[in-house]
Amino acid sequence: MEKLLAPTLAWIVAVIGGWGYPGIVALMAIESACVPLPSEVIMPFSGYLVARGTLNLWWAGTAGAIGCGVGSSLAYWAGATGGRAFFERYGRYVLIRKQDLDAADRWFAKHGEAAVFIARLLPVIRTFISLPAGISRMSFWRFLVYSLVGSFPWCLALAYVGMKMGQHWQEIRRYFHGADVAVGVLIAMGLAFWLWHHLRPEPEAEGDAS
Repeated sequence: MEKLLAPTLAWIVAVIGGWGYPGIVALMAIESACVPLPSEVIMPFSGYLVARGTLNLWWAGTAGAIGCGVGSSLAYWAGATGGRAFFERYGRYVLIRKQDLDAADRWFAKHGEAAVFIARLLPVIRTFISLPAGISRMSFWRFLVYSLVGSFPWCLALAYVGMKMGQHWQEIRRYFHGADVAVGVLIAMGLAFWLWHHLRPEPEAEGDAS
């Protein structure tokens, strides 16, 4: 796995090392646009450059949050403009029904702000929350505000840890590996429940028995 990630890590280091804050914005935008680019590498390396005096901690955290806002907006609008029509037409092939989309709409209308804020603080989930928010047509400005508010502490904390760890900044990835696995297990359990719920026979209505 490390050998597979090595080119990506080298590219991240080169982009931030060469572009500075704009590089952080660009990389975090990619990470937040449903592309699994590890923020657990981007921001700690930024923190390492803070320790070297190349960057400022607060500006690094701000650049990361701005990048999250840009990438999240792109994913949101992708979901809002074409996502619902796509799933209404092809969703049945992956067991997504219109009533599922309607239920998601109601859920985002009621819990959208909290969902977006909390998701931006969680590994794995933070990368993909924007698309379903767009599909459910959550208010864009509310989405953007809560996405930024949730992203800033995440980016700042990772940069701070990278700053404190100095040249050992890459070791932070090991600590997040366990969290990634735990979130992956929860997602797999949720998917298993989804399949069980959608593949089981529909109960017959009481009136049908007569």
